[in-house]
Amino acid sequence: MGLFASGSAGQGVSTLKYVDIKTIKDGVVVLNNGAMRAVLLVSSVNFDLKSSDEQTAIIGAYQNFLNSLDFPVQIVVSSRKLNITPYAEMLKEKVQEQHNELLKIQIVEYREFIKNLTEVTNIMSKSFYLVVPFAPVEDESEGMLGRISKAVHPSQDIAEREELFETYKNQLWQRVDHVAAALGGTGLHFTTLTTDELIELYYGMYNPSEYSQATIKDITKSEIQQM
Repeated sequence: MGLFASGSAGQGVSTLKYVDIKTIKDGVVVLNNGAMRAVLLVSSVNFDLKSSDEQTAIIGAYQNFLNSLDFPVQIVVSSRKLNITPYAEMLKEKVQEQHNELLKIQIVEYREFIKNLTEVTNIMSKSFYLVVPFAPVEDESEGMLGRISKAVHPSQDIAEREELFETYKNQLWQRVDHVAAALGGTGLHFTTLTTDELIELYYGMYNPSEYSQATIKDITKSEIQQM
């Protein structure tokens, strides 16, 4: 499955012109300019249900989080229409498996209620992401001999680039660790998206009509970290 769909070859070239992603590997998004991004899926909190003391504590912790940053971060809220088809199919199977006629009738009525509800209103699901950036400084000191050496020994260049990637990735993860520690005071949970989850996320964003709902990991069922 390609990351970015297109109707024709011409459209594909045109679309890719506006895609800033070069590759995704080891849980890192590498942009065309060499910059890197890590994406954290963050839980939400119902602020209105908190007591005044809890609200004050959350606001203070969030202020401390912002003040601790010496690099920019991006907060993304993704809203998508909830796809209930898998849930409806599961209820249909439960009806077939149920031997109690009363429970069977209740499941059928509940399934019809859910179906009718989603037909008259848009039920949206929201996901919250925190994007952590790292932009390596390009080495402009390389002379002509260095460029010739890379042309003659391309495998050596690849090895050096892989080593650089690991170095920059480690620096990116240091920022992720800092963000995670700073978020701890807010009571929010988070998980870092893997390579497959990043591909799925960006595919869904660039192809919303073909991929109505990405199957990003459920934060309530994932291995959640809380600092």
